[in-house]
Amino acid sequence: MNDLLRDDIRYLGRILGEVIAEQEGDDVYSLVERARQISFEIAKGNTEMDSLIQVFSGISPARATPVARAFTHFALLANLAEDLHDAASREQDLDAGLPAPDSTLEATWEKLDDADVPASEVAAVIRNAQVAPVLTAHPTETRRRTVFDAQKHITARMQERHLILAAAENARTGDKLDAIERDIRRRVTILWQTALIRVARPRIEDEIEVGLRYYKLSLLAEIPRINRDVTAELTRRYGKDIPEVAVVRPGSWIGGDHDGNPFVTADTVSYATHRAGETVLKHYVKQLHALEHELSLSDRMNEVTDELRALADGGQNDVPSRVDEPYRRAVHGIRGRMLSTLVELIGRDSVEGNWFETFTPYAGPEDFKHDLDTVDTSLRLSKDDIIADDRLAMLRSAADSFGFNLYSLDLRQNSESFEEVLTELFATAQTTGNYSGLTEEEKTRLLVRELSSPRPLIPHGESDYSEVTNRELGIFAKAAEAARKFGPWMVPHCIISMASSVTDVLEPMVLLKEFGLIKANGLNPTGHVDVIPLFETIDDLQRGAGILEELWDIELYRNYLNQRDNVQEVMLGYSDSNKDGGYFAANWALYDAELRLVELCRQENVKLRLFHGRGGTVGRGGGPSYDAILAQPKGAVRGAVRVTEQGEIISAKYGNPATARRNLEALVAATLEASLLDDVELPNRERAHEVMGEISELSLRKYSSLVHEDPGFIPYFTQSTPVQEIGSLNIGSRPSSRKQTDSVDDLRAIPWVLSWSQSRVMLPGWFGVGTALKEWIGDGEHADERIAELRELNRCWPFFTSVLDNMAQVMSKAELRLAKLYADLIPDREVAERIYSTIYEEYFLTKDMFCTITGSSDLLDDNPALARSVRSRFPYLLPLNVIQVEMMRRYRSGDDSVAVPRNIQLAMNGLSTALRNSG
Repeated sequence: MNDLLRDDIRYLGRILGEVIAEQEGDDVYSLVERARQISFEIAKGNTEMDSLIQVFSGISPARATPVARAFTHFALLANLAEDLHDAASREQDLDAGLPAPDSTLEATWEKLDDADVPASEVAAVIRNAQVAPVLTAHPTETRRRTVFDAQKHITARMQERHLILAAAENARTGDKLDAIERDIRRRVTILWQTALIRVARPRIEDEIEVGLRYYKLSLLAEIPRINRDVTAELTRRYGKDIPEVAVVRPGSWIGGDHDGNPFVTADTVSYATHRAGETVLKHYVKQLHALEHELSLSDRMNEVTDELRALADGGQNDVPSRVDEPYRRAVHGIRGRMLSTLVELIGRDSVEGNWFETFTPYAGPEDFKHDLDTVDTSLRLSKDDIIADDRLAMLRSAADSFGFNLYSLDLRQNSESFEEVLTELFATAQTTGNYSGLTEEEKTRLLVRELSSPRPLIPHGESDYSEVTNRELGIFAKAAEAARKFGPWMVPHCIISMASSVTDVLEPMVLLKEFGLIKANGLNPTGHVDVIPLFETIDDLQRGAGILEELWDIELYRNYLNQRDNVQEVMLGYSDSNKDGGYFAANWALYDAELRLVELCRQENVKLRLFHGRGGTVGRGGGPSYDAILAQPKGAVRGAVRVTEQGEIISAKYGNPATARRNLEALVAATLEASLLDDVELPNRERAHEVMGEISELSLRKYSSLVHEDPGFIPYFTQSTPVQEIGSLNIGSRPSSRKQTDSVDDLRAIPWVLSWSQSRVMLPGWFGVGTALKEWIGDGEHADERIAELRELNRCWPFFTSVLDNMAQVMSKAELRLAKLYADLIPDREVAERIYSTIYEEYFLTKDMFCTITGSSDLLDDNPALARSVRSRFPYLLPLNVIQVEMMRRYRSGDDSVAVPRNIQLAMNGLSTALRNSG
């Protein structure tokens, strides 16, 4: 570990320890310190886990609480120190003149130069470009604003401390360092006195606010900046024929994802859309106010255009001191119209004062951008480009990036629910008595007929529908209202989970038509909503291209696609495919599905846009976004990619401007490179695909033998992990299961992965791979040839390399000694020992096979930064796991004291914080 990083962690740890001693007393501090020291001895191999277990065996829940809090805060501060160190290291590399690293736009520009990509090809890709990070809610990521604020301030003070320590010592050095430490201590004290876990279950409105917080922290500034930078650089390199496109267009699921979440309603859709609109419109007002102060240019010294003068004359700011300041008067008028727009779209309570009431609201973002362009044109006429390229340029880019909607809210529901709603609607309208009982062909004919007809299916006035149907109809009604108010980009996507047939895609189109989001016009319907099948299971991924081919044979749907610029978006589910078939089989099924989709779209002349449902963990498709995008098959990107951002990953990526910029760059850089650079040429692509298919089958067989076939697996999973507690302790707004069953199939992906990460097994990220590789290689005379073949694929194929690298990352965070503690919670000892042994043997077999193929001696030989992180935080995880196991034992035995479930949650939060990608 870098000496500076080690010193920072010790420095922050010392301050935290002193705060604990001051606030909780020496007795608590001594217990924390004892646990810390034993944990470090365990990490060094000098003592056994039992020594730590004894510390917490029989401990009172109240006494355990400050210990759980202490190690959670240790993890938080360690994250802060690591992020600070990584940022400083990047700056040092740049200062030293080292080449720009991969995943930066500077490196991408150099690669495009080397490849001599034609300007026409760049223009074609940019014309359809859309890079969309889509934020979703997550039960362990409801971090409070107080925590964010404290982290921000501590980071700033630590940066100041570094500068002082790096400078020559002088008479004031000691005083400055003392002042910094005092301020950090104050912030740590505030953190310590702040409850990390809220008392009540978070509402969806709370989760919406958490999502919006990242816009204020970083995205409102960084998305327009990167969009502006990309356009400017491409124009400079390839000429003015490059279209000006806001490449990054963010999205959100929070408030519109009603798949298995009964708490998503018309009200949450309304709240999500109105708060998004309010956030971006207030941002415009703030920036316009600052711009008005800056643009003091006098027309006695500058030439202005007639259009700018007309805009100034309509600005209603004729005070004598501004008579010669047309830019200020013009921007004053723009600000007045924006405030009037805010009142019209959000409400009178959203603004203070009334001076703007005589201004006409903007009809839409295009009118707003027109006025900004008028100011820009006039400034450039008088050679004031340097002024136009600053705040005004960012404001113009923001208008392009966000419109009046800020983000696109996706609607998502599962196919079964859509069918149930339509069955009720059709029965009430006496269209057909039992829609769900029709054949697929009969359903298709009925749906096409409904979509062709302008006749409403839902009668005007009140109808006697079920509560579930009324809730679904309310969601679509509010979505349509939001699209009318804030523009079509407010609700441009409708996603169908568990899509497995043509009718699964057509069914929500009928609901969209009922509320005007799709307009009936015979066989030529129109609309602005992309209807997106989500293929999630291994079987549906394999059948996905065939389903689309059938869908495109329907004239009405093909015509709808044509008026949507012939773009078909498809979402790929990493989480459920993994839960269904295991890590390797899911990864290959996803890649193979993309190959089929790319080929089908090429044959049918359809533009493909893929939406990757990636979670924070490898088991849910996580891992470095840059590598993941480059690992896609050729033709799967073509300038457009949408990716879900979930869990602790959101705060890690977008918690401050610097990291937000870096991660947005990684998404854009990978998208451009995957779209414009030649694909890796495998020596024998057909053979490589054959090998992956064979290994996938072997992996699926091993995974299924445990997860789907072993009768002891469900008891093992439910009793050795905190999945029961996740479902019962008010963690997140969404229920942990789609249905009230014990089936793994019905369990949502987040609790599935989160449970395995808490128990430190990390099973979704590796299980089955070791056996598959060993069986495929075999023990015969061709074993060496097969090992060499896999080594070559790892060397030259980004897909296979990414699969192995991501697996190694997640395996490095597993700890089988801790997993054994969780297994000891299982009453049936035969089941516990048998399945634990299976997991144990597969883990070490998988590690051995990884090292054989990669030539590594350990899992993280080629990732020293992660290796450092895992080593440095391992000791802080141990007490959290031990406390959690002890509290789970009490909770399940009926201990109803408040501190028991609270400690389970504290440990869950701390482990999620320390692991940084838990679910």
